[in-house]
Amino acid sequence: MENKKRNSFGLSVLNKLTAKIIFILVLIVVLFIMITCAVKWVKTGTSLQIGENKNIDLTPALIKNIEEIGEWEFLQISDEELVDTISRGFFTDSELVRIYYGVARLGIDLHQAEPQWLRVEGDSIIATLPPIVLLDRNFIDEARTRSFFEKGKWTDDDREQLYKRAYRKMLKRCMTTNNIKIAEDNARQQFTQFLRSMGYKKIRVDISTKRK
Repeated sequence: MENKKRNSFGLSVLNKLTAKIIFILVLIVVLFIMITCAVKWVKTGTSLQIGENKNIDLTPALIKNIEEIGEWEFLQISDEELVDTISRGFFTDSELVRIYYGVARLGIDLHQAEPQWLRVEGDSIIATLPPIVLLDRNFIDEARTRSFFEKGKWTDDDREQLYKRAYRKMLKRCMTTNNIKIAEDNARQQFTQFLRSMGYKKIRVDISTKRK
């Protein structure tokens, strides 16, 4: 009788152990299947694809914002001119010598840009800038102007005529073909860098020859 009880107890323990082992094995298989499915889903369903966006986004609002920059200086030239005049008198001559200082600023005014000055052609962006101009026509610093030599009596009109002569001389000295070319080269370089900083790659910058 006692042997039967022992055998029954042993079978019961074995059955319980077998059930646990089967449960653990089933759990392992289920976890393995879940992990396999999850890895497959990550590889196929959420894969990250990186591609180059070759589309150039050039909106009217962007062009308008660039135009609002207005004047853009590309070359600054300091100059000074000594101008004199003589007035012949019956007994004596009057003489006036004045020194004028000025800074001529060469650049473009984007407000003067032609329609379609900034456009897309294929995968490139093309900019046609307005011509190089004198940005400030009142470039003589009258506060620094002084008389180098003055003899006799001179009117305001006399001084105005001397000012105009100095202005023409400065304008001729500063607005040379070589200075304009330097300003154009600077414009191409700086505007190319400006567009490249906005993310554009293929860029061509031209300077218009049409003057208003």
